[in-house]
Amino acid sequence: MDVPKEQITTLLDNALFTSAQLLGSFLVSSSTVNAETSPHLKAENLILLGDALFREREYRRAIHTYKQALQYYKIIPKQNSTSSRSSLSASNRSSSPNSFNISAINENEVKFKIASCHFALSETKVALVEMEGIPSKARNLQMSLLMAKLYRNTKHTRGAVTCYRECLRQCPYVIEAITALAELGASAKDIISLFPQTPNRGGRGQLDHDSSRWLQRYVESQCCIAANDYKGGLELFAELLQRFPNNTHILLEIAKVEAIIGKTDEAIMNFEKVRSIDPYVVTYMDEYAMLLKLKSDYSKLNKLVHDLLSIDPTRPEVFVALSVLWERKDERGALSYAEKSIKIDDRHIPGYIMKGNLLLSLKRPEAAVMAFRGAQELRADLRSYQGLVHSYLAFSKVKEALYAAREAMKAMPQFAKALKLVGDVHASNSGGREKAKKFYESALRLEPGYLGAALALAELHVIEGRNGDAVSLLERYLKDWADDSLHVKLAQVFAATNMLQDSLSHYQSALRINPQNEAAKKGLERLEKQMKGVDPDAPEEEEENEVEDADAEQEEAELL
Repeated sequence: MDVPKEQITTLLDNALFTSAQLLGSFLVSSSTVNAETSPHLKAENLILLGDALFREREYRRAIHTYKQALQYYKIIPKQNSTSSRSSLSASNRSSSPNSFNISAINENEVKFKIASCHFALSETKVALVEMEGIPSKARNLQMSLLMAKLYRNTKHTRGAVTCYRECLRQCPYVIEAITALAELGASAKDIISLFPQTPNRGGRGQLDHDSSRWLQRYVESQCCIAANDYKGGLELFAELLQRFPNNTHILLEIAKVEAIIGKTDEAIMNFEKVRSIDPYVVTYMDEYAMLLKLKSDYSKLNKLVHDLLSIDPTRPEVFVALSVLWERKDERGALSYAEKSIKIDDRHIPGYIMKGNLLLSLKRPEAAVMAFRGAQELRADLRSYQGLVHSYLAFSKVKEALYAAREAMKAMPQFAKALKLVGDVHASNSGGREKAKKFYESALRLEPGYLGAALALAELHVIEGRNGDAVSLLERYLKDWADDSLHVKLAQVFAATNMLQDSLSHYQSALRINPQNEAAKKGLERLEKQMKGVDPDAPEEEEENEVEDADAEQEEAELL
């Protein structure tokens, strides 16, 4: 009794992949299909089984099965093969491994399916070899997009650009092609020129006037962000948000940019808005985790990580968030989580940023440089420049640090945080402090509310013995910004000048704003010893150490 082929197609169409796979094993082993006399039937049956295996994520078995199908295809008489291809062409069927209505065999489709399996297994080079065996004229939209990704992952930029451009010629709504082209340096005008102005076959891909307007704005916003014009990008995203209120994708893009440029409170607000609209979003949630740690909001951070683990524990964002959570307790454990995120997706930028920061904290600046370089190769942004500068300074590579800082300034002209980076390098040696002062002051003229530059300038004043100038500067900022870091810096300056009561007042103010501020806690503990006449740098007694260890063990036990 023969196995009905149309039944496996029905199972596949209804997403019953386990049953399709089991039925497929009967289909390919049927004694009624003679491989020698009916190789085309054998090949078709194997492709159906391969499709079922693909959807079950058994990629190795799928590759093996598809290759068997190609072996049988090669022994089909030429006449039959030609008629098969023309039959397939007439059916205009999708080449996706998810498309199952196989009535004929097309070698290019099977190669695409094999390449898709290799891509899913992160075997980029092997996938590319398969795809390059498909003539460019025979590639459809899905094939062009996969080809573009493979070229980009193997750093064949020109090939990637060509394939992404071809995607947009076929369909202007391939959003990932728009973003990729922007990141690869294409201008908004160039990308928009690819959009079809007249209907193609079947009327697909044409832009009406209304769609054209918002899509062009989207292209412009992505090009601004890729060119580090964060202000312009945020303005365009805000315009799009008026047209599409509560659009989670736009809100996430805005939040990510705000996180990069240091608008922490605004970014947190937008991430929280996204989670209120869709609590199961994982995209960019590792960026949100970093911000929560920055604000010492460990309660929300714990909940976020718990939620992400319950949504999808296989995503790289989840491992970066775990790394952020563990950093406070176990930096080496946190580092292993960051490395795991990169292993899952070697193009996941926050994984490299987190890894670099942890290596820097672990006093391994040379390794940190490699991590930040990895982030830069994917997409240079402010954080990777900051990481490089601080890493180079950590092992006294001032020349390299200055080069990286100037690269940041060149990439982000008229951007206060880039100017501060150059100032940080000059401030690292006594001969460059006057230059550092000028860069910090320039940064504050560009962005008067940039507390990072104000704190750095205050620190410079303290180093050069101008404590009064430092106090005046910080108190001026406190009038407009009630920030815990300003209070901590003021407390440190007052403590250094033996104005202990004023120092105490500012440490207490910092802890009222942020009870988790570690610098304020340690500073206050040190100050209290000073006020009691105890040397804060003297080693503690053994008994006190034992108590602290007991507390730490109890805290660890609670965490576990």
